[in-house]
Amino acid sequence: MIITFSGMDGSGKGTQIVKLTRFLHQSGNMIYDVWSRGGYTPGMELVKGVFRRILGKKLPSSGHSQSRTESLSSPWVSYLWLSAAMLDLIFLYGVVVRLRSQLGQVVICDRYLGDTFLDFSLNFPQVEFEKMGLWWFLVWFTPKPDNSFLLLLPVSISIERSQLKQEPFPDSEETLEKRLEVYKSSSWFEGCVRIDGLQKIEVIAEQIQNSIVLLDAP
Repeated sequence: MIITFSGMDGSGKGTQIVKLTRFLHQSGNMIYDVWSRGGYTPGMELVKGVFRRILGKKLPSSGHSQSRTESLSSPWVSYLWLSAAMLDLIFLYGVVVRLRSQLGQVVICDRYLGDTFLDFSLNFPQVEFEKMGLWWFLVWFTPKPDNSFLLLLPVSISIERSQLKQEPFPDSEETLEKRLEVYKSSSWFEGCVRIDGLQKIEVIAEQIQNSIVLLDAP
């Protein structure tokens, strides 16, 4: 089984994943948790670390910065970055997630393919990445989740919670507005169970657990 969580920063995805993991463990399920964000997975961070050692200061560090924006605005740099990120996700989603699920484990993904589409759209508006062969293969090769949850939250609350969590690289208010609009309107999230992130933690947890039980019922 594959379960995915998407949603606004500060909406409680991490908290709900922990609660769901404990709930499923009690039923004897083996759980495999995956955090993924296109271009920022552990695999990609390892690759970038190697390039930073080779190129030194020529490669900008992670996070929002003018030098990073300028570097990624180059067409060939953008293409290489996106290609590497897609190859990494092809292995993560198409091989690791698929294999773990087929072996009988419950795979819980913090962010999935729809979030990747959203991130690439916002970060690389100058690149038609959807026309890239690697993107087509990634979409085709990524297994469909059995359960998907989308936690929504007003932008102002998302900013407030990110500040409390001391997020190292928070999105701007404008970017968060765009994210929320895509979450609400994009076909990538049509099949998700939509959850109001303003509800109490236990109420959300119960809603998620009940949804999984209903979807798995014969």
